[in-house]
Amino acid sequence: MKAVAPHDRPREKLQRLGAAALGDNELLAIVLGHGRSRASALDMANAVLEAADGAHGLVRTRYDDLCAIPGIGQARAAQILAAVELGRRTLTRPLRERVQIVNARSAAEFLLPQYGSRSVEQFGIVLLDTKHRVIRTLVLSVGTVDASIVHPREVFGAASAAGAAALVLFHNHPSGDPRPSPDDVELTRRLAAAGVLMGIDVIDHVILADVRYYSFKEEGRF
Repeated sequence: MKAVAPHDRPREKLQRLGAAALGDNELLAIVLGHGRSRASALDMANAVLEAADGAHGLVRTRYDDLCAIPGIGQARAAQILAAVELGRRTLTRPLRERVQIVNARSAAEFLLPQYGSRSVEQFGIVLLDTKHRVIRTLVLSVGTVDASIVHPREVFGAASAAGAAALVLFHNHPSGDPRPSPDDVELTRRLAAAGVLMGIDVIDHVILADVRYYSFKEEGRF
């Protein structure tokens, strides 16, 4: 940081102007704490952001990818991922608020902050009471999601155990494109049919991708 005027160094700038005045690289430099030989914390922050394709890409960056960046290593990779996860959690609602899912948008607003930008696919369900208030959210599968991996007995076994009257299916697309694949369509058809037999209403399947979503209900496919 020797080339940066003392009052413009990230930490001092934050103290003077507040965190909102800092650029993404400056905020990340503070998380990193200090640089290394021939590279300041700001230089390292720039390298991380370049590798992640910007700050938004950090939510999909893996631990091993960060460790591979010169000067980051295991400790700093852990610091970065911990900061990203902490930021994610500040956007999620406390469970005690009992969020009500009234449409696809409210489901997406509830799910996107926590699941929309994951680096691997996760399939889950939001369990709802008779007024479509959230009972709990469960992740049932991690990895490639298709009809052969997600079984109705897991979905409706969890729903029955929680006394749910309805549920929302959800999963994320790490690619950033929320449009459904043929497997997504088949999985939705299969689980909706099982819901009819079980007497538990499957009200939607929402696919999450960064800040966008796809709703089978909104698209008239449910």
